[in-house]
Amino acid sequence: MRRARFRSVNVAAAGTALFLIDVINDLDFEDSDGLVAQAEPMAVRLAELKRRATAAGVPCLYVNDNFGQWRSDFRHTVAHCTSRSSPGRRVSRRLRPTRQDYFVLKPKHSGFFATTLDTLLEALRIRRVILTGIAGNICVLFTANDAYMRDLKIFAPSDCIVSNTAEENEHALKQIGSVLKGNLTPSVLLRFHQRRRRRPAAGQSRRTRSTRPARKT
Repeated sequence: MRRARFRSVNVAAAGTALFLIDVINDLDFEDSDGLVAQAEPMAVRLAELKRRATAAGVPCLYVNDNFGQWRSDFRHTVAHCTSRSSPGRRVSRRLRPTRQDYFVLKPKHSGFFATTLDTLLEALRIRRVILTGIAGNICVLFTANDAYMRDLKIFAPSDCIVSNTAEENEHALKQIGSVLKGNLTPSVLLRFHQRRRRRPAAGQSRRTRSTRPARKT
């Protein structure tokens, strides 16, 4: 996706969540070299997006595969994926979660299927999701489909999503943009902002003044 096609987009911090999908990943499978080569520079961009999101108060949610390890927890997954033997260690180390981040372990492709994600989004009052991660044409796309079915506004920054091949990634982004009405603006052009509260009119108390609900963006 060419940057020239996009303009800066303001995203309200309140009501928005950043999804990091399968970025804690050992990438240990046959012919994974191509994906690793794409994922490492993507992780640099995503780490910067996450830093800005966190600074703006946007919750960061790690939506991660459990790799069939039904008896392990997320800390074990992080330890495995950041170890020396893991081909995806540089990606996992750069995007290692912090104590203030959330995580959801998923058994299948979509982050919503058979997980607590719906409950978490409701508790956080999320209306917009920024989808990032691996792989664009599989888990990111499946999660985007389910987010769309839940009437969530979708952002899918094109520079923070990778797939096994550039062609597969391009196709997935086109699907998210055209079918799911997702915004594909690259991460460097996303601007987080806080909504300002209106000041009460002169002589009107904060308790008694009427307010209008903020519009969804």
